[in-house]
Amino acid sequence: MAVGDLLDDVVIANHTSEFRRSQALTIFINCHTKGRTVTERTSDSELLSGPGEPRQGPMDTDEILIGLVQALYPRKPYCLVENWTIFNVDVTEEELNKIHAAGQLPMILFAHNVRFDSERRFDVGDWMRSTFATSFEEGFLFETRNTIYVLKGLGHEKSATLKTVLSFF
Repeated sequence: MAVGDLLDDVVIANHTSEFRRSQALTIFINCHTKGRTVTERTSDSELLSGPGEPRQGPMDTDEILIGLVQALYPRKPYCLVENWTIFNVDVTEEELNKIHAAGQLPMILFAHNVRFDSERRFDVGDWMRSTFATSFEEGFLFETRNTIYVLKGLGHEKSATLKTVLSFF
């Protein structure tokens, strides 16, 4: 099923009150393996230069992806990004408990290229770094407390310490 077809289905379903986000996302795309395992731990010097585990977001037009995120999350700001890296942050058990207690996951997103930001916090072409994720669905919808990030095209996933991730940005 094409993204445009799904978007039409989402809009129709919203009008009939039968829309269920998880079903739409499952139908939409299965971009990559849903496992969160990263096989290699990168050193500080390799953090930006090493490729990490390749991941693939959708390659649809910006307009289609924006329409989809607006339909799925009608009241939440969103940001479409490309050339992105998800950092799985290595934390101690105590830190992990604090992160989970706050309703978050030890994942931070960095993108080299903002394509569109609904709140105009970033200009087109800017880089961005998120706060911790609250959810990550279908391999391309990275949610924080304040924003849904739509991960377009090729990206990567890496493991790093929080200190290392924050020191680069």
